[in-house]
Amino acid sequence: MKVVLQRVKEASVTINNQVVAQIDQGLLILVGIVEEDTQEDINWLVNKALNCRIFSDENDVMNKSVKDCNGDVIVVSQFTLHASTKKGNRPSYIKAAKPDVAIPLYESFVKTCEADLQKPIQTGQFGADMKVALVNDGPVTIIIDSKNKE
Repeated sequence: MKVVLQRVKEASVTINNQVVAQIDQGLLILVGIVEEDTQEDINWLVNKALNCRIFSDENDVMNKSVKDCNGDVIVVSQFTLHASTKKGNRPSYIKAAKPDVAIPLYESFVKTCEADLQKPIQTGQFGADMKVALVNDGPVTIIIDSKNKE
């Protein structure tokens, strides 16, 4: 499982010209799932993402997590995070989990985030054509892979 964390001043997800999620300061988390992913991957990534100290403290040093600054979170599924560009110019998405595996893991990721934050989070819609808008704060963008725990 891979996530891309983006520290945002604001973010939103629009589907069919309807805004379905919208936050001010917080994290936009893009989630890519593969067939082998488990709840263990989810637990590890949620812990890393929600405790990642990428928000500024009173001295303008990145020393606070989204939890520390009571920020909000949007989680968006993104199978293209597992694109393979090894051959040719057309990416292959063969590594990305199929919906029957990915949807329950995505939903569990969202529920695990909510339990950790102790508040509801906002989401996109799995499989939908989403328009994601954001003001990346910094910019700060972090990629974390549960299969490469550095």
